[in-house]
Amino acid sequence: MKIIQKFALLFVANATALYLTTLLVDGVSIPLKLESFALVVATLSLIHLFIRPLIRIAFTPLIILTLGLASILVNALTLFILDLILPTVAIVGFLPLFLTTLIVSITSTIFAATSKR
Repeated sequence: MKIIQKFALLFVANATALYLTTLLVDGVSIPLKLESFALVVATLSLIHLFIRPLIRIAFTPLIILTLGLASILVNALTLFILDLILPTVAIVGFLPLFLTTLIVSITSTIFAATSKR
């Protein structure tokens, strides 16, 4: 049951972040049609649940050496994987990827902090 709650929280946080990203960042193309957008958000949420922990384990020494700054690299890699998996998602260039990473990270942090209350 706990994984369903975590997925639901991730889904809402990622939906919010990706919607904000499409509005604020040039160079990011995410379909806003309901079915397509839900597929993109669900895919990103599944990547966050299952693939991101493996990437974090692989990058743990770098995360420790950089005092956590390499977590941005882990988040960027998850978005890059999303871009590779879904042809409807296009993140063109380093700056749009970096800005999208920041928006997704900040939104996820806010949602996680408010859900613990």
